[in-house]
Amino acid sequence: MICFPNAKINLGLQIVSRRSDGYHNLETIFYPIDLKDALEILPAYKSTEFVSQKNYRFFQHGNTINGEIDDNLVIKSFLLISQEREIPLIDIHLLKKIPSGAGLGGGSSDAAFMLRLLNDTFDLKYSINELMRLASKIGADCPFFLHNKPVLAKGIGNELEAIDINLSEYFLLLVKPDISVATKEAYAMITPQQPELSLKEIVKRPINEWNYIMKNDFETPIFKKYPEICNIKNQLLEMGAHYSSMSGSGSSVYGIFKNIPDFKGLFKDCFVWCGKLN
Repeated sequence: MICFPNAKINLGLQIVSRRSDGYHNLETIFYPIDLKDALEILPAYKSTEFVSQKNYRFFQHGNTINGEIDDNLVIKSFLLISQEREIPLIDIHLLKKIPSGAGLGGGSSDAAFMLRLLNDTFDLKYSINELMRLASKIGADCPFFLHNKPVLAKGIGNELEAIDINLSEYFLLLVKPDISVATKEAYAMITPQQPELSLKEIVKRPINEWNYIMKNDFETPIFKKYPEICNIKNQLLEMGAHYSSMSGSGSSVYGIFKNIPDFKGLFKDCFVWCGKLN
């Protein structure tokens, strides 16, 4: 079976407080977009490539993913379920199109879709709440991708509340420079503070007001360290974006446009994606 894990953007991101466990409480809106990876699992046959500790083979295509295979969130999902259910030998194929280190949740999406894919393929009979439990062990934003609808996220990103927002009349232009921002690095530069306005109230305002009241707290320190990311945001606004922001802790920046923007010849040496919002 095959599925297509999608990315997300953050509409606003406010770091509210530091927690005693070392994490941070935040407030953000996760909004799914149609930039997608492809994930497939196929039956495999016993061979010398399978060792006693593993009953899978992993094949990764597309964008390069750094690190050990066992650290890949797709494999972490597989291993989590394997501890509770018996899974036959499988080959796992991941075509990576969502850039890493971009604040788009690509790894978390792959992990969540892997949980659902295994559940459906092998009729494991996990409920959505049980899948949410497993997803929360992998990453704070993994549970979001099991629902995959706009939500207001609080806590460490794991407290999800449905939110009424519809951007289907707009287009998204997403730009990621050849820069990766580590989440740990980004949080180390943040001083938490209580926001003046809740994002729940901000998204009720007209979109052309968002640039003045909807903030991503990571932008100030990240833009200072990487001014080329700031330049991309300014360029998107100059092109007529109703709203522009860095997504998550970066390094991707997006602009929301009423019509398809003309970006031909722009943003050289960057990953660029444009699509209709849902």
